[in-house]
Amino acid sequence: MLDKLKNLIDVKSIITILLTVVFCILTLKRIISQEFLTIYTTIIAFYFGTQYQKNVESKNQENNEK
Repeated sequence: MLDKLKNLIDVKSIITILLTVVFCILTLKRIISQEFLTIYTTIIAFYFGTQYQKNVESKNQENNEK
């Protein structure tokens, strides 16, 4: 549990969380712009893409060690 919390404190995660909060606020106020939506979508896709790649690489490494 503590390891997961430590992983959340890297810059990439902080930026993603802050952008999600801003996205929610702008959506509730109904003032979201197309430019922000494009930037937000790109950053979220990058974040989850890198997380997915890390998981795939760690599973491959575990399988190779067996």
